[in-house]
Amino acid sequence: GSDVLTEETEIKMLQKMAKQRRDSLEIFTTQNREDLAVKEREELAIIDRFLPKQMSAEELQAELKAIVAQVGATSPADMGKVMGVASKQLAGKADGKAISEAVKQILAQGA
Repeated sequence: GSDVLTEETEIKMLQKMAKQRRDSLEIFTTQNREDLAVKEREELAIIDRFLPKQMSAEELQAELKAIVAQVGATSPADMGKVMGVASKQLAGKADGKAISEAVKQILAQGA
């Protein structure tokens, strides 16, 4: 059956779990609930150990500029094309939100 856990599925699950912890951590920190924030921080540290090493902001920019050139994107209207390729190529190596923000920035500069 389809009950085999692929590495891609595993990474997606871990990323989702990490995102949930980060979101909770942000909320608890905003509400001065350090007692709850500590637990989220500890769980996030454990989850992060199982995720592939994340790209630095510089590495991400370089990869995305290459993808923008590859798909021939020239304006923010091409965001969808770039995101489609970037999401596949950078799966597990960079946070989706970080990818999206960097692509917006690159396309706003006129690629």
